[in-house]
Amino acid sequence: MPEFLDLHGRTSKALRAAADDGMRRHGLHLGQNHLLAALWERDGRTPGEIAAELHVTTPTVVKMATRMAAAGLLIRRRDDRDNRLVRLWLTGEGRALREPVEAERRGLEEAVLADLTGAEREHLMSALEKIHRAATALLEESRPTG
Repeated sequence: MPEFLDLHGRTSKALRAAADDGMRRHGLHLGQNHLLAALWERDGRTPGEIAAELHVTTPTVVKMATRMAAAGLLIRRRDDRDNRLVRLWLTGEGRALREPVEAERRGLEEAVLADLTGAEREHLMSALEKIHRAATALLEESRPTG
């Protein structure tokens, strides 16, 4: 197996598991924090708007929002001007998670990067940006047009 892909895959799994543990401490499933973050940035978005920002499908956001509404983190309301649209709005409980969730994510980032110098962190971020651009370009090339 290619060395980079193997190490990246193992690292991604470990980071995802650690992030999932952190989100569970706040009663969330991994990924729900991203939906919350989109609403913390601009409350009242549609599931389609959030899906586009998060690069997931609208049904994925709808399913997540259903669970989060049941947990009391958000509510759904019809758009005032276009009754066909549903908008997602944070509840007080959803807004109150912002600081603890962001602190959890900062803590995880600091813990996994603790052994790196400032220069190593900058180099890592620069290299990951380049890798992300290259991988995204490969995906775009492989998608059918039309």
